[in-house]
Amino acid sequence: MDLLIFFTATVFYLKKKQMKISKINLYELIVPAKSGTIQSSAINKPLHKLSRGTEMGWSIQFDELSKILIAIELTNGVVGWGECYRGNDLEAVKQVAEKFVGMSIEKIIRQQLPIPYTRIYDGFECAIWDCFARLKNIRVVDLLGGAVRDKVKVGSWSSHRTTAEVGEIASNFAAMGYDCIKFKTDLDDDVGAWANSIKSAAPNMKIIFDPNERWISSAEVKTRIDQLKEIGNTFCIEDPIPRWKIQEYSQLRNYSPIPIVLHVSLPYVDHGQRFHDAIRAIQHQAVDGFNFNCGLAHFQKLDHIATAAEMPCWHGSEIDLGITEAMYLHSCAAAHSCEWPSDIFGRLIREHDLLKKSIPIEPPYAYLPEGPGLGVEPDMEAINKYSINTIEV
Repeated sequence: MDLLIFFTATVFYLKKKQMKISKINLYELIVPAKSGTIQSSAINKPLHKLSRGTEMGWSIQFDELSKILIAIELTNGVVGWGECYRGNDLEAVKQVAEKFVGMSIEKIIRQQLPIPYTRIYDGFECAIWDCFARLKNIRVVDLLGGAVRDKVKVGSWSSHRTTAEVGEIASNFAAMGYDCIKFKTDLDDDVGAWANSIKSAAPNMKIIFDPNERWISSAEVKTRIDQLKEIGNTFCIEDPIPRWKIQEYSQLRNYSPIPIVLHVSLPYVDHGQRFHDAIRAIQHQAVDGFNFNCGLAHFQKLDHIATAAEMPCWHGSEIDLGITEAMYLHSCAAAHSCEWPSDIFGRLIREHDLLKKSIPIEPPYAYLPEGPGLGVEPDMEAINKYSINTIEV
């Protein structure tokens, strides 16, 4: 009888000990950009590269699309937060949330969640890792093996600008402490004139030019390289031509004294971007470094590829809000290859980062937040202000 009582009590204790996901709250919201922070008033070039519904890529401005926050609550009251990339469907996110409710947080394999990889995946991964780390009273970076650095190099950002504006914009960022600025650009932009203007206005500012594959041909790229190499303030050129032309990337790298970079963005599943893009670029000696954008486990895999190849990277973004940027910061802090300025600049562009206390940034560095999990706390007042839909699962 005593043995039966002991066995029953043990089973009860173990069941009680299991921390299950009791509910998930979803907040769909739109946080617009601050006035003037995206592009010149005379320019209208939307940045969302992916198609959406019946709209083609490059037809919607990024801040017009909603973001979805995920709050996962355990049976003991611990809450972990995640943030989906822009442009996801709330009903699709709800269906994924329904799958996780009732699961034990400790039995979920965090490096491979039991859901397909879509643009929804990384938001749930972030929330689950944050929740698990808070439960164990450790940081997310500790789940990645620990921090190899406590501060991460970050850069400033702008989309398309008129030549008359770029110098002042770079100078303003330089006054804040930034030493690198990233510009979106296409064939219409006079990048040589931009670089000259920035050299005069902010002599120590380096430039990342990101054509998003829109310089089209090697001939166009070489024309611009010939201008930029003489000016001497270009940090690198990212995705200058269509990505399938990987052999031409190799030719450009051999031609150019300016580093050539490939952007590997796993959330661009519609474009077929995969881990092997980084491996293939290394095999072809096509690039000098990478811009990697994805969630926690996948970024670590890409970092391992770059580290093994002794190549640098930075963490890309979709001009996100505070929760996702905190996730990026933990990934960067644990990544040996993440040496170049990362795209953690959403708070410079968006009206609000939706955090009670913003990520500590002292340009040109962002610092790991203190505390368990992601180390940040969402601002419910701001979330309610910008919400357009809320669902409890």
